[in-house]
Amino acid sequence: MRNVSLSRVTEEVKRICMEASFNLDEEVVSAMSAAAKEEESPLGKEVLSQLVENAGIAAAEKMAMCQDTGIAVFFVEIGEEVSFEGKGLVDAINKGVAQGYEEGYLRHSVVAEPLRERKNTGDNTPAIIHFNIVPGDKFRIVMAAKGTGSENMAAFRTLTPGDGREGVKKFVVDAVKKAGANPCPPIVVGVGIGGNFERSAILAKKALFRSFKDRNPDPYYGDLEDELLRDINNLGIGPQGVGGRTTALAVHVEFAPCHIGSLPVSVNIDCHAHRHKEVVL
Repeated sequence: MRNVSLSRVTEEVKRICMEASFNLDEEVVSAMSAAAKEEESPLGKEVLSQLVENAGIAAAEKMAMCQDTGIAVFFVEIGEEVSFEGKGLVDAINKGVAQGYEEGYLRHSVVAEPLRERKNTGDNTPAIIHFNIVPGDKFRIVMAAKGTGSENMAAFRTLTPGDGREGVKKFVVDAVKKAGANPCPPIVVGVGIGGNFERSAILAKKALFRSFKDRNPDPYYGDLEDELLRDINNLGIGPQGVGGRTTALAVHVEFAPCHIGSLPVSVNIDCHAHRHKEVVL
């Protein structure tokens, strides 16, 4: 049995909240740099170059790369052989979020209640936290700073089994087409297929956390990812909506068992500021 200190959890959450807004992952920067070389649109090429430059400035100056520093979303994996020193894991995570957003001078974007006063909580909490119990003695936290421009373009539909693969492809591509420039492309697209209403949405969100190198290990779904990426980039939306062939950098598909009578599909989109960080304790 391994003991994990909740004070350590708070410190690490604080750190990754700040790093997510300052330091864009190298694979994202590399993907945009490569896309800039291949982009056919001169304006699209210029926009991609500016996005790469902006990421460099953010890292050097430790300044948020985007004014919308997002709502903090976590996927937390707790090993079955892990115990905690102290009480209140959720509180420890939220404390780290509050400290990170305060010390990093990151915008507080969470309101306490959605319809009446919409009063800001003042510290960007509470975070959205998904827990999963897994074998082993590791405690893993992956975090995304999810901006509203991309999150507002999420989509869900329950298709019929008869709609099949082509129906899924049409729904996903149409969702990206409808989103247009709103999610600040080049985007990353997460697709969740199966489960039910809420399961497909969580799958789509979780798909965004995969590395660009991680093709779905099932060849059928890996091929679907390739087809969707091709069709999305053929839309011509381009970087920041100025036109071109670089609308998406990656498409990730996750799937789960579902009821015989339904085919739930969710789409979740990340902007070019693909702000994800991870820590394993």
